[in-house]
Amino acid sequence: MNGYGAGPALGEARWYDDEAGPLVRLYALTGGRARPPNQVFDLMTLVVAAGPVGDDPSLGPEQAAVLELCALGPRSVAEIAADCDLPLGIARVLLGDLLAIGHIRVRPPLPQAYLFDQAILQEVIDGLRAL
Repeated sequence: MNGYGAGPALGEARWYDDEAGPLVRLYALTGGRARPPNQVFDLMTLVVAAGPVGDDPSLGPEQAAVLELCALGPRSVAEIAADCDLPLGIARVLLGDLLAIGHIRVRPPLPQAYLFDQAILQEVIDGLRAL
C-alpha cells in the first residue's frame, strides 16, 4: 500500500488491473504494426500448426496461445481472434509473424462457387415457397 489506502507502493509495478485486464496496449503486442506483411489472412482462412508445438522462447505469450490453438486442429482466423480474445487486426499480425517463422501453415478459403450447389439452393427455395 502507498499510505493513501489503495494502489501499489512506490517502486511497485502494477501491470494488471483486476477490472480492466492487462495494461499492455495492443500495439505493443505487434511492435506498432497494424497489418501483416502479406494479406493472406481472410476471416475464413484456415490456420494449422506446421509441426509439434514446443517451447519457443522467441514467442510472446499471445503468439504461444495462438500456436497452441492451431495445434488442436485447423481454425479460421475469426475463430483464433475470438478464442484468444484479440482484435482481428492484432490476430492477423501475430499470425503473419508465426507464418514468417514457419510455425503455421495456412489454407485460403474455398471460393464461394465451390461452397454451394445452385440446384440444391433452388430446391430449398422451392420447398420454402411451398410452405
